Amino acid sequence: MMLSRVADAFFWMSRYLERAEHSARALEVYTGLALDHPTGNVGRSLLAALGETASETEPDADAPAMTPEAVTARHLEGVRACIVAARENARQIREEITAEMWQQLNSMYLGLRVPGRAARSDPGHFLRGVIEGAHLFYGVTNATLSHGGGWHYMELGRYLERATSTASMLEESFSDEALESTGTDSPTQYGELVGLLRACAAYEAYCRFYTADIRAERLAEFLLLNAESPRSVRFAADRLEECLRAISRSLGRQATSRPERFAGRLRAALNYGTIDEILEDSLVRYVASIRKQCDQIHSALYQTYITYPIESAIAR
Repeated sequence: MMLSRVADAFFWMSRYLERAEHSARALEVYTGLALDHPTGNVGRSLLAALGETASETEPDADAPAMTPEAVTARHLEGVRACIVAARENARQIREEITAEMWQQLNSMYLGLRVPGRAARSDPGHFLRGVIEGAHLFYGVTNATLSHGGGWHYMELGRYLERATSTASMLEESFSDEALESTGTDSPTQYGELVGLLRACAAYEAYCRFYTADIRAERLAEFLLLNAESPRSVRFAADRLEECLRAISRSLGRQATSRPERFAGRLRAALNYGTIDEILEDSLVRYVASIRKQCDQIHSALYQTYITYPIESAIAR
């Protein structure tokens, strides 16, 4: 049986690294969109999904237009902090992970620990290093780490973070404020949709599935309900339930656990939902409910497997 602190470190090591990779990709895409569309409207929903408020992103009326570098600079430290946190969690379970995993994450940490001025002078290099380093770490992990308890907790952290991030991006991109600022059926909205797909690493997969005819309703369907795209919410929900079942089996449990029930409810809603029903009600409310369900899975996971009371452990 895995210690709670070990499970917690596996979970957060993976979740922080996924957050760093997702944030770096969103910032990289935002910088490109801002350069192609100097009006300043395109790409702001990507920043909002990362936690940037409208008051922080909009310049004063009398101030010069804010450059993409100025906006991106405020987020670089957050990306670096995620890498530091992932490496710290890995250090706590150094004996549980493979040497190749530690070497990759540690070299990523050392290589990206550059002074703030250097990162701001070439943010593209910094962000690309984060994205490639995270991909390499997950590849090394899948190839060298036994697919047991620790690996399942890593997968839980990875896909719980991914489902939440994708839902947040959809919520911000399809909000009334975002649609009002970009308009509908305009080049600006098209750029926004392309940016959203690229930020989710799903542009090529979308084009192979739907061709290059990018429409808002098709994009929402692809990122929410596609069963084969590794960046869709449905794919993430499938992986969450599978990992929770594997953890439950490894503990010898017969009954379905509470986090399994929450994950199964989310998976069923995505498996049997249709985009027409979602759009008829409200896409923003739907993705907000997905984020709420992800929070429920997170809380239930901790209450059941990580921060459970000692009485329940003795009762087992």
